[in-house]
Amino acid sequence: MRRMAPVPTPPAQPEDTTDSYVGLDAETAERQARARGWSTVRALPPGTVITMEFRGGRINFEVDASTVTRCWVG
Repeated sequence: MRRMAPVPTPPAQPEDTTDSYVGLDAETAERQARARGWSTVRALPPGTVITMEFRGGRINFEVDASTVTRCWVG
C-alpha cells in the first residue's frame, strides 16, 4: 500500500490592512510588512505582467516613483 504525502499547511497570513501601505515610500512599506510577519514582500512597477497564482504569506506593492500606489495579498 502506497501512502500519499501529507497536504502541506500553508503559512498563516498576518492580520493586516493592505490600504495602510498605500502612500508610503517603498522602503518603509517593506520594513513595515516584514515587521508585521509577511514572509515575502514583492514590489512591482505599474503595468508589470505577473502570473495570477496565489501565494500565502506574500504581499505585493505596486510602486511608482518610490511610492506604493496599490497593495494586495497573494
